[in-house]
Amino acid sequence: MQRTSFLELTKNYKAVFLDSYGVLKNHEGLLSGVAETIDYLRTAGIVFRILTNDASRSRQQQVDLFNELGLAGLTADEIITSGTLARHFIEDKRLKGKIAYLGTANAAEYILQSGRESISIRDVDLENCGEISGFVFLDDEGFDWNTDINKTINLLRMKNIPVVVANSDKLYPLSDGDVAVGTGGLAKLVENILNRKFIHFGKPDSQMFMYAYSQILEQHTLSKQDILMVGDTLHTDILGGNKFGLSTALVLTGNTTEDSVDMLVSSTGIIPDYICESIVE
Repeated sequence: MQRTSFLELTKNYKAVFLDSYGVLKNHEGLLSGVAETIDYLRTAGIVFRILTNDASRSRQQQVDLFNELGLAGLTADEIITSGTLARHFIEDKRLKGKIAYLGTANAAEYILQSGRESISIRDVDLENCGEISGFVFLDDEGFDWNTDINKTINLLRMKNIPVVVANSDKLYPLSDGDVAVGTGGLAKLVENILNRKFIHFGKPDSQMFMYAYSQILEQHTLSKQDILMVGDTLHTDILGGNKFGLSTALVLTGNTTEDSVDMLVSSTGIIPDYICESIVE
């Protein structure tokens, strides 16, 4: 691992993949200096994509949120979400019948908007659920944790249907030092209880990296060696980038801090190529 300046490091690459939460923003809003860094990447001709495991908003909604936070000029094509990939999968599967979901109605409207009928797990009648042909874990809000998670387990015990996890994050930071259980953590709990494997989207799985890479190749000539993956979390951003064959840079503005970085790298065995204080230096 080499400690280095992010801005100096980018001079060696043609494209940069950026995680969102913990790299560009946190619970307080946009990190100071991020807008200037994005301007620098554009001016330098360095292609970038924002890769996020947030499945609660569409790509345009992500653009609108960044604009509200003070990062203007982004386009929907520059943002890749795990929800986008989950939506494409569901559309390609052409499942008949209703799709049940755990999460908010807003997330369901975006991911399941292809004309397919959906139903919140809270509204499912377990004694009359023959029309349900799939299930999606969307996000960690919009449901009663005790009642609806138990109901999810019972539905999936009864029916052998495809189960999609639209956000692989096991947890996410709420504020300094505090975290909350994410959708990926809930899905792993249910997988362990049922002894089943679900279909996960988002980092560290390769689908998001492949999607972003393929999209860039449509307009630019480069190889994986020309791309730098930047994130704040070893188990998602860095592991995913390493597995996909990209150079990786861990920043210390989110889940991984200066005080914890050496211990976490040693205990996990997930090793970034570089460590940067942030993306603004």
